[in-house]
Amino acid sequence: MQDAASNAGSRTPGALRFVAAALIVRDGEVLIGQRRANQPMALLWEFPGGKIEPGESPQQALARELQEELGIQATVGPKVIHIRHNYRHGGAVDLQFFAVREFEGEIQNQIYEQVKWARLADLPSYEFLAADRGLIRDLAAGKLL
Repeated sequence: MQDAASNAGSRTPGALRFVAAALIVRDGEVLIGQRRANQPMALLWEFPGGKIEPGESPQQALARELQEELGIQATVGPKVIHIRHNYRHGGAVDLQFFAVREFEGEIQNQIYEQVKWARLADLPSYEFLAADRGLIRDLAAGKLL
């Protein structure tokens, strides 16, 4: 989710960024990515996805972002949850998370420090972006997927 939080440290007060993110799931695991050391919110974990561009639906944006970030052609499934998070230092993010259970191609890490498959129950042991933390608790508790 490179675009989702890449400018979080330089957000203008009141700025709202619209983002689509993927919960790519297989066999009780979900794909997560760790932000690079040279990015804002360095080395925190997040779900793949990014900014919804003008004229795109959230599903179109997510399919594009997954191609750019991971080199896959994803079948974007149903919306799982919609979250709005306000950052302490101004700005906000409007996040729509979608289930992705099918994709074509091999996952190729294009933007992250690392990507990995993590068991849903283990998600709370990773340090995620603040906007994702409530979702992490619900996923680990088996409430959403």
